[in-house]
Amino acid sequence: MIGERLRHARLLAGLTQEQVVSRLSELGVGLTKAGLSKYERGGSSPNAALLVNLARVLGVRSDYFLKEPKVTVEWLGFRKLAALGKRRQERIKALAHEIVEKQVWLQKKLYPHSISRFPRPAEVRTSDGAEVAAERLRKSWKLGESRIESVVETIEDRDGIVVECTEDEKEFHGLSGRANKRYPVIVVSGTAADDRCRFNLAHELGHLVMECKGVEENEREKLAHRFAGAFLVPPGVAKRELGDHRRRVTFQELALLKQKHGLSMQAWMRRALDLGIISAGHFRTLCIQFSAHGWRQREPVEFAGREHPTRLRQMTLRALAEGLITPEKAEQFFPGRAEGIEEQGTKRPPLYLSALEVMKLAKPAREIILGEAAALAEKQYRTNRELTDFDAFGEKDLYDESE
Repeated sequence: MIGERLRHARLLAGLTQEQVVSRLSELGVGLTKAGLSKYERGGSSPNAALLVNLARVLGVRSDYFLKEPKVTVEWLGFRKLAALGKRRQERIKALAHEIVEKQVWLQKKLYPHSISRFPRPAEVRTSDGAEVAAERLRKSWKLGESRIESVVETIEDRDGIVVECTEDEKEFHGLSGRANKRYPVIVVSGTAADDRCRFNLAHELGHLVMECKGVEENEREKLAHRFAGAFLVPPGVAKRELGDHRRRVTFQELALLKQKHGLSMQAWMRRALDLGIISAGHFRTLCIQFSAHGWRQREPVEFAGREHPTRLRQMTLRALAEGLITPEKAEQFFPGRAEGIEEQGTKRPPLYLSALEVMKLAKPAREIILGEAAALAEKQYRTNRELTDFDAFGEKDLYDESE
């Protein structure tokens, strides 16, 4: 367990084994790369002093290495460019796993009896099957043919976990999996434009709701692409917007449809081809013209949507308000969780502790917390009229009239 957590912390820190060894050396701690590798493999366990120094180098608390992971994620697919090396792939998985672990813990605490609203994966081997799977999911989630305002919120509202990778990884597109064989997980790039993010989310959603047994990997990716287009723009919607058959589609028309439905102009072109609205020849012409304008990477119009996950922050704030977690734990779950929403003029102590917990602290720490509490109490007694105007006892109450 220690070895697994050690490797996980190193990946989170974005360090190679050589870099860890080098930083330990700067602290006066001797360790070889082979020794670190042996620890990570579980061949032996580092002593307590070394764990403390490893924690300093990797930016975690010492007890991090002793906590047994309560979440196992089975990754299903990793969509990326070839330039994204294995080490960077492992780092993205480690970052995602850290967030998934927190969110699963909160969901169990706040929604212990929730039932997954993701349908069982359907067997899909053809493009028509992908269209049917998208229609089936929309029907299951009661989405009808309405435009999906936020794909992230649609997934999160049904207990799916969406992780936004904030690393500047231009070669990374998407990753999907299941946590503890129950919670669907989707990881997408936080640097992608909203229309691209919507498509990436829908693509990974396709991997989660389609079972493509016996299908080659590149064909599975094509099926997930087909699913994404159908999920975002159902066939009936596409034909209402473009018509059943068109000899020519203009870029101005595609730009308006992108801003209306949150599907890129290039994805609209592909959607029209897949549904037989335009011919393969006209699709090729559009692609050539698109490239000639330099629009392949950056299209001429932008789509502004709401495609950032919020569920982890919302659950953290709720758990904090209900007393299920301390402010310190809330800060670990979602750093800066309450920024900008604290009550004005109210300063909260860094920790809420019981009297017994305060007494167990070292004297300097105890005096700091008690001093802050005394200052808050003094302010209340000076400004709160319910306390200053308290008049239960008058002067005559000091004497016994029976005497």
